[in-house]
Formats: sequence, C-alpha cells, structure tokens
Amino acid sequence: MLYYFKSIYSACVIISVILMPLSFGEMYTSLLNVKQAINVERQLIDHLETYIEHESERLEDIKRFYAKVSDLHSEVYSGPSAAMANPLVAFTLIKRLQSEWLNLIYSDEAQENTQAFRSGYKEVEKEGSLPKLEDLQGAAKGLMRLQDVYALQVGGLVRGHFQRITDGNPIDIYSPTVSVPLSGDDCFLVGKVAYELEDYYHSVQWLEESVRLFRGAGGEWSPENEGTLEDALDHLAFSHFKTGNISYALSLSQELLNHDPMNGRVLKNVQKYERLLVDSPPLLSTDTGLKRPNTTYLRTRNTYERLCRTQGTQPTHYENPRLFCDYFNNDSPGLLLQPIRREVLSLQPYVVLYHSFITDSEAESIRDLAQTGLRRSVVASGEEQVTAEYRISKSAWLKETAHPIIGRLDQRITLLTGLNVQPPYAEYLQVVNYGIGGHYEPHFDHATSASSPLFKLNTGNRVATFMIYLSSVDAGGSTAFIHANFSVPVLENAALFWWNLHRNGQGDGDTLHAGCPVLVGDKWVANKWIHEYGQEFQRRCSPNPEE
Repeated sequence: MLYYFKSIYSACVIISVILMPLSFGEMYTSLLNVKQAINVERQLIDHLETYIEHESERLEDIKRFYAKVSDLHSEVYSGPSAAMANPLVAFTLIKRLQSEWLNLIYSDEAQENTQAFRSGYKEVEKEGSLPKLEDLQGAAKGLMRLQDVYALQVGGLVRGHFQRITDGNPIDIYSPTVSVPLSGDDCFLVGKVAYELEDYYHSVQWLEESVRLFRGAGGEWSPENEGTLEDALDHLAFSHFKTGNISYALSLSQELLNHDPMNGRVLKNVQKYERLLVDSPPLLSTDTGLKRPNTTYLRTRNTYERLCRTQGTQPTHYENPRLFCDYFNNDSPGLLLQPIRREVLSLQPYVVLYHSFITDSEAESIRDLAQTGLRRSVVASGEEQVTAEYRISKSAWLKETAHPIIGRLDQRITLLTGLNVQPPYAEYLQVVNYGIGGHYEPHFDHATSASSPLFKLNTGNRVATFMIYLSSVDAGGSTAFIHANFSVPVLENAALFWWNLHRNGQGDGDTLHAGCPVLVGDKWVANKWIHEYGQEFQRRCSPNPEE
C-alpha cells in the first residue's frame, strides 16, 4: 500500500484483555465515567454547604462582637469621662483587650472549619472517583479534536455553540438543548494544554479567547481560577512568537508589563522582539493567519474529516443503482416469520446495515452488564497492547455466560450471517463506550502483521466484523469508510456487517474505517469479531461474486 497506516486494530486476545488491571485517571475516555462524576461533585457540594454554614456561624459571632464593641465606643466611651471611673467599665475594657481580642484573632475555629472541609474533599479523593490531571488534559484535547475534525470556531464553542464558518458566516451545525459558556479560565486551561504540547496553532486560538474574557471581567481574579489575565497574556505572547507573529507578541508583552512592570523575563522578551523587528521588519503582505500543521502519521486526514463532517450524507455514493434495501431472512427458518430490514450500503467493500437488530431493552441490558468491566481501550503495538491518543474509549468483554441475552445475540448474528460466532471461532462481545470527543482514527479490524496477538487464538484472522449501535447520539460519531468514501451515521439498535478479508484470506484495504469523534451524545457500540477458522463454506452474505 502507498499509504502508511498505524497497524491499529481493535486489540485483544481474549485472555490478556480479561486479565487487564483496573485503570484509573481515565475518566475522560468514557462518558459513563463523566456522568458518574456528577454524583461526585454533589458530595463536594454537600461538604461545601457544611463549610459555609460553619463559617457563617463564625462570622455571625464576629459580627456580634463587632456590634458590641462599636456600641460601647459610640454610647459609653464617647460620653462623660465619668464612665471610665466605673470599675466595671474599666474591667471589661481591660479584659477585652487582654483576652477577648486575642481569642478572636487567634481562634482556631476558621482553621478547624477549613480542615473539616479539606478532610471531606480527601475522603472523596480516596475513593478514586475524582478526575486527575490526565483527565483535564484529555478533556481539553477532546475539545481541540472536535474543533479540528468538525471545523468548529473556538469563539462559538466559548459561547456554547457548535458553529462552522460557511461563506464567511457562522452556521450552527448543531444546537444543543443544554449548554454552558466557557470562562476565561476554562479557555486558559485548554490553551495551556496545547501550549505545553508546543501546539501553538491551538494555543493561540484558545488563549485569545481567554485574554478577551479576562479583559472583559476587568482582570478580576476568582478563587476557583487557576489562570489570570497576566498568565494568559504571557502564554499568548510566546505562542504568537512561535507562530511568527512577532509584532503581536511584542504588543502583548508590553501589555503584560503594564500589569507586572518588574517582570525581568518579560522585559528581556520585549527587547528580543524589538531587535527581531528591527533586523527583519515584517512585510505588509505577510500572511500572519494561523495554518493548521500537517500530519505525518495520518495520511488520510482530509478524507477522514470530510466524511465525519458529512455525517452520512453522501448522495453520490448512495445513487448507485446496485445498492438496495430489502427484508432479509438468509433462508434461515428462524427469520422466516420475522425478517430483518437490510440496507446494502456498499458493494466494495461489502457493507450492510441491519435496522432494528436489537431492542431498546436488550441494548440497555448490554450497557448495564458492561459497566463494571469497562477499561481503557487498547490497540496493538507489535505483540503488545497499549493505550493510544487515536483511540479514546473504554471497553469491556462479555462472555455468553454473563447473561442469556449475550447468547441470544450470538444466535441472531449466526442466523443473519451463517457464521460460527462461538469462541474460539469468534471473540467475546466487546462493548465500547466513547469519551469526550471519543473516536478511533482510521484502522483495520483485521491483523496486518504476522506478530499480531490475534493469531494466538489459533483461529486465523478476523474475517468479518459485526458492530451493533447500542445508543443514539445527538451529533457526530459516524463510522467512516475511508477508501470506500462513505460514512454511516449512528443509528440506534442497528448493526453494521462487513467482510475484512478477501476470499483468498488477504486483508481488504477498502475496509479501512474510523469511528468519528462524538460531538454531542453518549455513544455505545458492541463489536463481534469473527475469525477465519470454523467459517468454511459459510460466506453467503455477499451478493458480489468477485468479493
């Protein structure tokens, strides 16, 4: 092949996956875990409420003391000097100055309240249910991935809108029913993640929004914020310098000096930028617009992203008169009275969509069964299995013994395909839940290397894939077939089937496919990978004799 593809396929020798240890710090890779974080924050809200109550009581006591002392100064001490001749008045003054003020100033109550609040937080932290730094970084990368793949405007995202510029105008590609605007600190953290990756294409866009929002807030700092206007200006100035926009880097650095005039590092940067502008003055015609960096590992990026953006609408592809829909029973007695609606999406590769393959209750049961077993999805790297940025999801493996519904699904797949789906001739059912911007970049399901762990099953390569959509999504998440030039939107309860190998056992390069990033929604799928051995003379699903 002329293209270089990562040898990535949905990884998993059955035994090694089942024994994979529990993974923490990967909340962002599964929307189920993100949803569970809502309950975690509710616990913290309860602790905060208790803290506020105790602090309010403490401040009420302080206010009462303040009122008492103020009243004495306005009503007693400002009166005739005879008041101080009263030994009771004199005693209470001396007592307050020697005792009460000290008790107030050195009271441990505030510290005790703070300590109780921190202890509550640590209890939640011990449970391992709080996101880690990796989760924050992963969520930020997810937003940038969505920005790129769906050509979204950062300014729109900041306002809670999913917009793309079309003919110079922002157009909503999806209007969420629930959304929230992002703060200056939100944008700063996304920009900082990009900055630390030396990804200045993204850091400039997000830090620009951060600076704009911090300026609009008058530069006021909030205790929950990590960043400030000065931080955003600092990072943005250097990002512009790295993208070649030295004039703007100088302007931002000078603005930063207005806030922090004694910052020696920024002073040196200003001098450096001024020298560079003198030595190499910018040309008036110089294009200072940001350009997205090229990729070296994903040669099919443009096709992949285009197919994701069309979200299944490829009229030219579907105008092929050889494509059809019908009610299909595969000449199986079990389907004669209840055939399944089949939609042939492609002949090369042969891809079929089976509508209403499962019921809502079956899909819900499978999702529930998988929840406790979800682990970070892995890909193959030689003979090893590793996590990777190009696959963001969690997956679990369900045996037939997990629940009778798994056996019924296997039987239904066999009725439709005529294939033996019992282990070891097929793998256990893999259930996948995608995370924030969850995706799986272009890959093959079949092994492309003789060293693949798939062959340890001694049942050959993955001859076919049967993928079931266990949920719907609001936007994104399509399955894109790169070389075949079409994508399939997520259709709840439907199933996709395709052959991964030619009849001669060679891998079909046209099955290169991807799971597009989920823009909005909670995507669940189930994969059944069927192997070569045990399928002899069973290839009846394809009407294409050349296949």
